[in-house]
Amino acid sequence: MREIIPTLRGTLTTILVSLNTMFWVPILFFFTFLKIIIPIKKVRVGFNWFLDRIANSWILFNNIGIKLTRRIKWDVNGVEGLEKNKWYLVISNHQSWTDIVVLQKIFLGKIPFLKFFLKKELMWVPLLGPSWWALDFPFMKRYSKELLEKKPHLKGKDIEITKRACAKFKYIPVSIMNFVEGTRFTRQKHDKQESPYRNLLRPKSGGIGFVFSTMGEQLSSIVNVTIVYPGGPYSFWDFLCGRVKEILVDVEELPVTENLVGDYVNDPVYRDFFQKWVNGLWQEKDEKIDQMLGRKTSQGSLSPYMSRDNVDVEAPEIN
Repeated sequence: MREIIPTLRGTLTTILVSLNTMFWVPILFFFTFLKIIIPIKKVRVGFNWFLDRIANSWILFNNIGIKLTRRIKWDVNGVEGLEKNKWYLVISNHQSWTDIVVLQKIFLGKIPFLKFFLKKELMWVPLLGPSWWALDFPFMKRYSKELLEKKPHLKGKDIEITKRACAKFKYIPVSIMNFVEGTRFTRQKHDKQESPYRNLLRPKSGGIGFVFSTMGEQLSSIVNVTIVYPGGPYSFWDFLCGRVKEILVDVEELPVTENLVGDYVNDPVYRDFFQKWVNGLWQEKDEKIDQMLGRKTSQGSLSPYMSRDNVDVEAPEIN
């Protein structure tokens, strides 16, 4: 019986979210089609605003469905003072797809609609992939070092994609979301990376570096999010089944200073500075996670998150 009830709860939540998705996606596609066939820039900008409102409604009813099927103790600090008419770069640590639900819940109605950088392969996820495309989510194609050595003409393609994506974000306020670690936290990945952080993987500065290079002067501020699940990271299925009882979120708004805006691709001095800045930010986040958990963890000792295996099997990675 212990296992049956969580499974039934997870199944019910999945059904509710799926029905909600099937209701809103056709509406989203219809207005996306209208936007495509009307080649007037101002009209298309208006459609973009309206499509974001549809997506927010979709998220709102997802939140209601999730709330009806479970009780979660939320402890969220720092969202006061954020505004819906500004441009934000949102960064966060990453542990599971639950992080996306958390971010959408705490920021709904407080900042512009979140736009995630996604792997190109996610374009083919049924319903969701085309929906993300309709909402102008940037789809990134990652190239390995080996492939770039064989095909040097591919170098810089990722920055071109970022520039095209950011160009669409200049006309209405948007929140650009990036999981700086590039993948979800697991003990295996932490050990393989030999990460210097107790609770985090090594950060990848390229993604947000490209954002600063393309639209840094337009950004109002940086929203630095730290998400903690007491007891350790849980899979998304665990969340749907109601096994996540408490979620802690700390939100810190940081200014976009002049030294943060530069050419990440062509300026090695700026790139080195920016990487050091991100590493310092991640060190502070690592210490903050320990504080949020109420544990004084000595340097090099076992992280609170390392006491539980979090096998990364529930879904493709979102970078």
